[in-house]
Amino acid sequence: MLDTELYSRILGIVAPWSVDRVELSDDAQVVTVSLSHDRSVPLHCPECNQSAPGYDRRQRQWRHLDTCQFTTIVSASVPRVQCPEHGVRQINVPWAESGSGYTALFEALVIDLRTATSTRRVAALIGLGWDAVDGILHRAVARGLARRTMTAPVHLGVDEIAVTRGHRYQTILSDQTSGAVLHVADDRTTDSFGAFLSTLTPAQREAIRTIAMDMWPAYICAAIAHIPEAEKKICFDKFHVAQHLSRAVDQVRRREHAVLLKAGDRTLTKTKYLWLRNPDHMTDAAFTKLEALSKARLKTARAWGLKETAMLLWTYVSRHWGRTGWMLWYNKAIRSRLEPIKKVARMIKKHLWGILNAMAQQRTNALAESINSRIARIKHQACGFRNPERMKTMIYFHLGQLDLYPTPLHSANSPTQ
Repeated sequence: MLDTELYSRILGIVAPWSVDRVELSDDAQVVTVSLSHDRSVPLHCPECNQSAPGYDRRQRQWRHLDTCQFTTIVSASVPRVQCPEHGVRQINVPWAESGSGYTALFEALVIDLRTATSTRRVAALIGLGWDAVDGILHRAVARGLARRTMTAPVHLGVDEIAVTRGHRYQTILSDQTSGAVLHVADDRTTDSFGAFLSTLTPAQREAIRTIAMDMWPAYICAAIAHIPEAEKKICFDKFHVAQHLSRAVDQVRRREHAVLLKAGDRTLTKTKYLWLRNPDHMTDAAFTKLEALSKARLKTARAWGLKETAMLLWTYVSRHWGRTGWMLWYNKAIRSRLEPIKKVARMIKKHLWGILNAMAQQRTNALAESINSRIARIKHQACGFRNPERMKTMIYFHLGQLDLYPTPLHSANSPTQ
């Protein structure tokens, strides 16, 4: 088989394109595949696909998949047309996207590699610069977002993540059914959430049945402003209620521990994580120690008991019995004389409507928390992101469930993240 025929098959070159010659440079370890376009074939504008006269030809090169250890370059003199409507435009080529310096197969390789390892490692494996790999990833995400047909999720999740130190956040909106990240917005303001909701049609907003979130006022305001009957759909997450109660227990422990230490009592020394850990996940030894402490006459033990009782209330699915249970708990918490617990109790009472929604709908933000954990791993792999836009790109890349491949490979399925 001739080398020109071999590369025609490898590259999938068909008329009006053909492989003219293949040149090998041993010193540079480069294979150059030169292509030509049949001049007798009519040309069309890439924008409107209307027939257009030729204007000139430009020499272009694309990096392709390596031939063994040799770098492979595709080279071609690409026609440009003079379109009456769109002006001078370069025709599309079947092996690469417009404006890219890489073939579609090469970009697909970079995308596949990046799903498994870091940008730095991908750059080292294929012999590209870090910025070149990053550019391929940005283009992949941009075309994936452009292709995505937005359908309103039935169950929507909203949560925030810390981007950098200094209280800089991004809002993450996710489909609680598919697990796909739908939107990443700067900050955690009303507009961060509302900007996404405003892109949905009235019918799409109406179709949303639940919105799982924490008790952040900005998110509540955005949901109420854009989603019909949002007060019946907002579900305050059990995880965040547990977080508030755990922090309250720890505040009680720290204050009591300081008082006990002054009296020479070290009962609470090195017990912080005993009070914070889920008893179901404890070792037998840790559970035995916690059980003994919980029976002691400690303020921390009373605070812990109130926290655990609150967690048991989430088993209710009846709004009536749920409200009854929470109000009994609230009255006990307010009489506990434990100020951190009383503060959380007031917050729970204020937001009880959304807690009851979550209990009745059996909805949590556990999937959003899982997404946040995966984002944390992405940040760790990248050693952090100094550029918030790059962080957005990588969140969409890994968690957006997008069709990332270049247009010539668009019929193939995008890799599952």
